[in-house]
Order: sequence, then structure tokens, then C-alpha cells
Amino acid sequence: MIQDRFARLKALQRPCPPALSGLEWQPALPHIQTEPCQTVPPVPDGADRLEQILGASAKTNQYGEHLSLHCWFGEPARYVPNIQALQLLMPNAPEDVADPEQWLFLDTETTGLAGGSGTYAFLVGIAWWEGGGLEIEQFFMRDYSEESSLLFALGERLGERRVLVTFNGKSFDWPLLETRYRMSRKIALPTPRAHLDFLHPARNLWRLRLGSVRLSELERRVLGWDRGADLISDLIPRIYLDFIRGGPPERLIPVFHHNQMDLRGLAALSSRTLSLLSDAETQGQDGIELFGVSRICERRGDSSRARRLYEKSIASVLPVETDRAARRSLARLAKRDGDFTVSCDLWRSALGNSRQGYEAYEQLAIYYEHKARDPEQAQEVVRQALDELRRANQTGNIAPGAYREIKARFEHRMARLERKNRRPLLDVLGTGLQAQW
Repeated sequence: MIQDRFARLKALQRPCPPALSGLEWQPALPHIQTEPCQTVPPVPDGADRLEQILGASAKTNQYGEHLSLHCWFGEPARYVPNIQALQLLMPNAPEDVADPEQWLFLDTETTGLAGGSGTYAFLVGIAWWEGGGLEIEQFFMRDYSEESSLLFALGERLGERRVLVTFNGKSFDWPLLETRYRMSRKIALPTPRAHLDFLHPARNLWRLRLGSVRLSELERRVLGWDRGADLISDLIPRIYLDFIRGGPPERLIPVFHHNQMDLRGLAALSSRTLSLLSDAETQGQDGIELFGVSRICERRGDSSRARRLYEKSIASVLPVETDRAARRSLARLAKRDGDFTVSCDLWRSALGNSRQGYEAYEQLAIYYEHKARDPEQAQEVVRQALDELRRANQTGNIAPGAYREIKARFEHRMARLERKNRRPLLDVLGTGLQAQW
């Protein structure tokens, strides 16, 4: 019978492919009413072995299964942030953002580092303060077909704690997850109340000292931790893809460990960053950290605190370029406050063959011309700048393009000052001639 033939065909149909997960799929048989695809694709051969090694468990919800792993770390200890420090990172942050019970740390491991609709977050780790330490939960999809189950479980956790905390999450992790939720076409996209990303504060505070602000490097050189042997992040997508194709599950164990260490490091780094922003004078370990906090304060409009911290950073030992940058910033703030005694002293100390040095010449010339009303002194400062430029050009200590640009700027200023200095003499001569006439 024709119905028996269709029944046998239906039994032989392939599972739903990952790209169509979340859609109702019908076999290409004309005029035949069928049920939505309910076949559960088999997980890779090593999935059971992975579950045993990790001590994980399969979790089931209305969208299927995924693997779940819980672990707990006694450190870092729970930290209660200061709302004023938080507002340096997030202006107008509501008071409840400072509630650590609302914080959810998040980090993903993905099938690629470029993002885009073809990239999956196959392992999503989250963490929160619990029992005096850090509770970590990891969601893992043993096959692409388990993505919907993973996303649903993650959405439940995001609904419980509404302050998302990441490291480069605004640029990578969260946009990727948003894409995956939209592509699922059936699971609502969770909306955090606030998102704190600690990559950008880390750059302000430590890049001048470290060069690299990779999380593992910050752990070692800022937090004083050593996570031990760790994976190179670029290898993680290949390890997962090998597992999907039947590769050994043991190679995934370091991936889970790497994700746990990233979450632990993120929690500790957030505490260290906010304690530094809250009280840099006592928590700052060196002048570079004070300089970093100064820049953050200046950017957020807290100029009085920025000035105080710039002064402290200059009084400490700073690298030459950082010291110049600190003096330049402090001079700019002093000028804005009308404190020209301080700003002029800083400009004089910065004079020389450097970007900040030529800017200092220019600022001194502007001060003498417009504030002190002494165009002759302004002209002398410009002459000194042109002499400095000429020496630097003769010795090859300035790039030709920079030399031409800066020289043109000072020559233009010199021509204007010369006209201004001649004008009083012409006025006197004109008055005398008029009197004789």
C-alpha cells in the first residue's frame, strides 16, 4: 500500500540539520501531512566518555539536551563594588548595578574567532558569587543540534542575574550570542540590565606597563596568579571540530579548564579594577596605575581628582613617554582651571624634540600672546621652537613629514606675531605724523 511506503520513507529520513534547528521540517513528499521532525541526532561517540571524565551531567529542557558542569572556587572572594567607581566605567549606572548578587560573569569558547552567523558558541561559561567564593556553571553542546537547549538554559540564568560582566564581551561574546539567539527563531533574546566590560579599563590601567592585556597576562603580572599550563586560544575551535567528527574527548578537558580560569580571572580582575578606581591613592601599586586612573577620571569629567592623581603619578617614577603624557594632561587641566602658573611650569619642563615638546612650545606661545599680552615673549618662544626643529632635522631626529608640518605651523605663527609687533610702532608713527600735519 502507498501509505506503508510513505511510512517506511519517513522512518528512513535523516535528522534535522543544524542550520535548520528551530524550524519545522517536512519531507519533500507532495500532499502528505507529516509531524514536525522529532528525531534526536546522535551525539559524537566520545560524548559519554567526556561526561564521565568531567563529572558532568546531561540536562534536558523543552528544546532537547546539553551537557552541564558545575564547579566552585574559594577565590577570588566576593567583592562589593563602590557605585562611584562603577560610574567611572558606566556613567549614570543605577544603584542596583553595585549589588554583587546581580552580577553574572560570562565567557564563551567558539568554533571561530571571526564571529558571524557561521560561528557557534559551543561552550558558554557563567559564574556568580556564591558561598564566599565563585560558583561556575558551563553549558556545552555535544552536537550542533543541542544549541537551542544550551541557549534556553543560558537565558534562564541571565534572567536571574541581570548585570553581565565580561572581558571583551561587548565586542565579541555578547554580539555572537545575540546572533545565535536571533538565528534560533524561537528563544527570546535575554536583555541584561547593564553590561560591564573590563577590557577597556584594563587597557587604560596596564597596557603601558605590560604591552599585552591578555587576561592570562593580567593574572600573572597584575593579580599575581599563575594558571599553569594553558591552551593557545587559536587551537580551541579545531579541538571542538575534531570532537564533533569523532576525535578523542580527552582533548576537550583543557578547553573546559581554560574557560574556568578565564571566569576566575575575570572575577578577580573586576575586583582589582574597581578597588583601584575607588581608592587609587592606597590601592595603586605604581605611578602607571595612578596615571591610568587619572585618564579614566579625566574622561568622565572628574577633573579635580584627575589633577590630583596626575600630580601623584608624576611624583613617582614613570617611563619617559608616560611622564610626558602625564605632564601634558595635567597642564591641559590646569589651563582649563585658569591655573596658568602650574600649566606654564609644566610646559617649560616638557620643551624639547618630541610631540609633547612642540605642543608645549605652542601652548607657551599662545599663553604669552593671548593671556600675558606679551607678543615679543611669544615670538621668542616660537623662535626657540624653530631652532629646536632645525637641529632635529639636521641630526635626523625627526621624520621629514612631521618636520614640514610642524615647521609650517610655527612659521605661520611667527609671521602673525611679527605683524602684531610692528603694529604698535606704525600706530606711534601715524600719530606723530598726524600731529605734525
